[in-house]
Amino acid sequence: MQKKYFVFLLLPLFFLGCKNEEPQVKAVNVYIETVSINGNPVSTNGIVYNLPVDSVVFSIAFSEAVDKSKINPQHFYVNNGIDTSFIVMDDTASHKLTFKIKKRLEYYTQYSLYISEGENLGVNLIDSYQFSFITQLDSTPKFPEISDDSLLTLVQKQTFRYFWDYGHPVSGLARERSGSGETVTIGGSGFGVLATLVAIERSFITRQQGFERLSTIVNFLNTKADRFHGVFPHWMNGTSGKVQPFSEKDNGADLVETAFMMEGLLTVQQYFKNGNREEKNMCDTIQKMWEDVEWNWFQQNGQQKLYWHWSPNYGWAMNMPVTGWNEALIVYILAAASPTYSIEKSVYDNGWARNGAIRNGKTFYDILLPLGEDRGGPLFFTHYSFLGLDPRNLSDTYANYWMQNTAHTKINHRYCIANPKKNFGYSADCWGLTASDFPGGYTASSPNNDNGTIAPTAALSSFPYTPEESMRALHFFYYVLGDKIWGEYGFMDAFNLNKQWFSNSYLAIDEGPIIVMIENYRSGLLWNLFMQNENVRQGLGKLRFSF
Repeated sequence: MQKKYFVFLLLPLFFLGCKNEEPQVKAVNVYIETVSINGNPVSTNGIVYNLPVDSVVFSIAFSEAVDKSKINPQHFYVNNGIDTSFIVMDDTASHKLTFKIKKRLEYYTQYSLYISEGENLGVNLIDSYQFSFITQLDSTPKFPEISDDSLLTLVQKQTFRYFWDYGHPVSGLARERSGSGETVTIGGSGFGVLATLVAIERSFITRQQGFERLSTIVNFLNTKADRFHGVFPHWMNGTSGKVQPFSEKDNGADLVETAFMMEGLLTVQQYFKNGNREEKNMCDTIQKMWEDVEWNWFQQNGQQKLYWHWSPNYGWAMNMPVTGWNEALIVYILAAASPTYSIEKSVYDNGWARNGAIRNGKTFYDILLPLGEDRGGPLFFTHYSFLGLDPRNLSDTYANYWMQNTAHTKINHRYCIANPKKNFGYSADCWGLTASDFPGGYTASSPNNDNGTIAPTAALSSFPYTPEESMRALHFFYYVLGDKIWGEYGFMDAFNLNKQWFSNSYLAIDEGPIIVMIENYRSGLLWNLFMQNENVRQGLGKLRFSF
């Protein structure tokens, strides 16, 4: 009896021990094969743009079957600090998980799906994953809707404040950008003096107010500003007039920036030439500075081309010829137009036109491009020289310049519609690639250098060439994005919807063309004035332009 009792006691312990030692079933290792968000495929750490706020659906395909009833919310969740719980949807495929965000999301907000490695869904996920998306923009108008004509006036008036309110208090010149303090820019100031004429004509300021500011600028340039063979530097100190180096060896003359200033000053001269004695005196000073520019000296020892820079310390070390096609056509036209230091036509043909190599002649988006790089380059090529120079009837041996600028702009527009890089926002309403700030600094954006950054100046300064397309862009910038990019001096410099980045900067060279080219579209004011200058007309004739 004692022996049997001992066996009876051991039997439960035996079976209990066997039960504890049973091997655990190990979860199957799996990985994610594909993920799509609203049908858009996305890779790990990738992002999908422009999703509706009220319907976001994820579809995830795994390498093996998963148990959809075993989602661990601590390892599988959408995170953004609000309720982003989701509903798992019926799906017959055992290796596929489809789910929908429950609640309406916020506009233009980034959300991320986090899936942690480890056991989840009844399997062992061998890697962690993250997939992000940004919801669509809120398209409701951010400001009361007004007529298109009133909107154009508002944009010109608000943008002009950059030059008027933020102009340097001593010299009156335009600061290079917001926050640049003493640094003023010669080219941007040239755009600003043109904008001042628009402000007078549009009654933003009186004629006397405009004259006083322009007279301050002209007198400063004539008496205090550094000049080298009659040519201004790119940047200077707005109080002392001393050159501020643009780069180490660029601490002297900048012929291109000076051409932009002279384009503005010659237009101012035409506007005031029949005015009172003070106004005529200002015009005489402009004539003196115009005649002081030694254009042909910048042929660098008689070469058949013009050079951009010269430094009193480094001489011609920058060694950058001004060759086309780019923003600098006005340099050669003014150089030919000079009554004192003129260039010959051969310098234009060999230097600017590169003996015909300036031509393109290819078709992009079914549009023939006469000149320049493929797909046209940044849009400021069609703006800076043509703030005063009228392209409407302008032709020479190489191109019809209205056709050139219109083609260039339309190619830029159609590239943004085609959107080969799938940038968020690019469309018939949101377009325009040119030089501007971007999330990494400053660059000349174009179809050949596209990082997703749109600059309002690109489309808005193109009003003469693409009025309907530019108006659509203006509506988008003002009504849709106005709460993000409209400020004290009009539209801020640029934005990148991919990166949810909106610049807080204003740049003189981007602000000025908006005012001027909108006015040329509306009235032709600056074109008509500049083209009346007899020296300019003679220079165009010398280069055998028809105009």
